[in-house]
Amino acid sequence: MERVRIAVLNASYDAYNTRRNFRRELDADLVEFDVTGRDLPGAFAFDAFVVTGSRASVYWDEPWIDDVAEWTEEAIDRGLPALGVCWGHQLLADVLGGEVEDMGEYEIGYRTVRQRGDSPLFDGLDREFVAFETHSDRVVALPDGAVPIAENDYGVQGFQHGHVFAVQFHPEYDRRTAAEVTRGKETLSAERIQAVLDGIDDENYAAACETKTLFENFVAYVREPLRKPDERTDQPTSSKKDRVIRNW
Repeated sequence: MERVRIAVLNASYDAYNTRRNFRRELDADLVEFDVTGRDLPGAFAFDAFVVTGSRASVYWDEPWIDDVAEWTEEAIDRGLPALGVCWGHQLLADVLGGEVEDMGEYEIGYRTVRQRGDSPLFDGLDREFVAFETHSDRVVALPDGAVPIAENDYGVQGFQHGHVFAVQFHPEYDRRTAAEVTRGKETLSAERIQAVLDGIDDENYAAACETKTLFENFVAYVREPLRKPDERTDQPTSSKKDRVIRNW
């Protein structure tokens, strides 16, 4: 079976944990780019791309953010499937014409997320699931044509726009990353930080690990059009084929 080739646009200023987590979770040939250093793919010779989380806000006036937005917009126009996580979720929404705002507070820790609709990204996940959150911006208006696929009390937690998928939470996190990120939130009180750290336990982490299924689902979604005709499994009665119109 042909390996999927994915460009990872790493927008994290602390790239080590981000790199380590996505390498572990994505079963594909990854080519990584440190986009905060204005390193972007020179061509679109990939089967898909992923945009990671970041401490930045998509509305900051930073040249590297403009670069990523421009590259992403062209990649989407060329038909590359995309997956955005946290900041990546917000960037994809912004590039497609949605709206992102400062929440004025933090959502952080293990939280319950509810599915909306029926997206192939969430195949195998319960209608309600646990995920680790850490963000102070949110998508307040989806792009035209986008379908919300997840939500919680803070609003939009995921959307699909054609072959573009995005989630606000962090399915890639392990316990080490969750703890390090939480300790780094210097604007939060010591009491709140400790409460979040106390929640990074075996039970919550085991529950949140179920969200890692979405990486398998994304790679499978990308791989399907790459198979030879006699290797394809999407028959006319397939639920995935019924749910998704593929445009590439």
